[in-house]
Amino acid sequence: MAESPERPPRTKGNLTVALADELRALIHGGKMQPGERLPTEQAMVRRFSVSRTVVREAVAALRADGLVEPRQGSGVFVLKPPAPRFGVAPLTDERAQLSDIIETIELRAAVEIEAAGLAATRSSPAQRARIQESSDRLGRLIESGDDAIDTDFEFHLRVADGTNNPRFSAFLGHLGRNAIPRLKAPNRLAQKQTYLRQIQQEHQTIVEAIELGSTDQAREAMRRHLKGSQSRYERLEKSARASDSADQSYDNVADDASSRTCKTDEPS
Repeated sequence: MAESPERPPRTKGNLTVALADELRALIHGGKMQPGERLPTEQAMVRRFSVSRTVVREAVAALRADGLVEPRQGSGVFVLKPPAPRFGVAPLTDERAQLSDIIETIELRAAVEIEAAGLAATRSSPAQRARIQESSDRLGRLIESGDDAIDTDFEFHLRVADGTNNPRFSAFLGHLGRNAIPRLKAPNRLAQKQTYLRQIQQEHQTIVEAIELGSTDQAREAMRRHLKGSQSRYERLEKSARASDSADQSYDNVADDASSRTCKTDEPS
């Protein structure tokens, strides 16, 4: 690994984000080349003065972005940075953001509902343990006040891994962590602790169905999770649309009043 700063920049933000950003910068800047192996978890703990959990979360974020991949028995290796992904361009208009979120959830549902069903019958005990681990960690992070976006995405990625069909993981890797709705709408539902706890409960229901080995229950649990999320954002979009309509009506009234005032002020 090429020489890097002693540790990631210390900010008020989450240490996981800081470390992930530091590693991304090294990869995109060419200081870590494709095919190069990341230092071991323990080495990064010492080098960056962070916990093992922070290191794992940061590596999971890089994996979600398609920047690294784990190789059985060999470690984690840098990949060639992927081309820009579809459907994840930053949007500033609220209605456009919400529409993009809804469309992405629809696409995910078409794939992830089946992935959950396959994971229920194909996943190994070790894969199921990793799915449970992600769900447990998500719960801890939510209770600590973290938005837990990376761990949320990691959970879905691990369910996809449980299909033992690499195409499912590749699909989610293509979308990246931007597939998590609250990343695109940070000032909406994501701020509500009750919402995040509901997400965690839905995840745990998926875990339990997979653990039971029930294809139908796993599919239904994932369907409820994604379609429930879609419905929540559809309500937000409807609210935003109504707000835009009200603003437009106000503007029309204001323009009309201004026009009448100008006519009254005109000399006769």
